[in-house]
Amino acid sequence: MSIVLTTFGDSVGTLAQIGNPTPEPPPLSDKIMQFVRYITWFAMLSGILAIVYAGGKFAWEKWQGSGLESPKMVAGAMIGGVVATSAGTIMNAVIGA
Repeated sequence: MSIVLTTFGDSVGTLAQIGNPTPEPPPLSDKIMQFVRYITWFAMLSGILAIVYAGGKFAWEKWQGSGLESPKMVAGAMIGGVVATSAGTIMNAVIGA
């Protein structure tokens, strides 16, 4: 029993001497982050274009006096923008940037 305890004590002493490794980014992380930034810009640009298009269609429908379907488009674009913005914020919180 004494030999087991001595061996265990030596193992713990050896493990206690291992230092903390320095963290390093995974391979290709800079390329992945660049790709994520491009997707973020694309999502923002498409959201802005959707709101501008829906606003123009809303004005056209109002001027023509036809049924109004574009308010749904504006609401959808706004909700999509909120979701896209929230996703970026959540990812930044998870990644720790």
